[in-house]
Amino acid sequence: MIRLKSAALCAAAAATALGAMAFAPAPAAPAAGEKTAVIHVSRDGYNRRVRVHNQTGWTMLRFYASDSRTTSWEEDILGRRVLESGRSLTINIDDGSGACVYDFRAEFTNGQVLTRMNVNVCQIADYYYTR
Repeated sequence: MIRLKSAALCAAAAATALGAMAFAPAPAAPAAGEKTAVIHVSRDGYNRRVRVHNQTGWTMLRFYASDSRTTSWEEDILGRRVLESGRSLTINIDDGSGACVYDFRAEFTNGQVLTRMNVNVCQIADYYYTR
């Protein structure tokens, strides 16, 4: 009988603690100028975030990453931004398809277009564009 009461008390305490965690207030918004880390988790557990490094001497105007199974380029990931030489940018390439192999295309201010086929974004964390 004592064991049953202890077990019931432990279960009640655990439920109370879990309930408190489930209804904990959301973290406060960051102060102006403060950076926060955003964690992206795919459904299959693979990390498809790749830090693209531009070490070409030219500014990257556009960057595309398309599933290698397709025959067309997706939208420009940089959008209105550019990636200056000497800078890098972490890009979440997870499009929800479950694909790991993508084709990369980068366009630069000097008119050069660099294309790399069959990049496994589930196995790399960094990709370097160099001269």
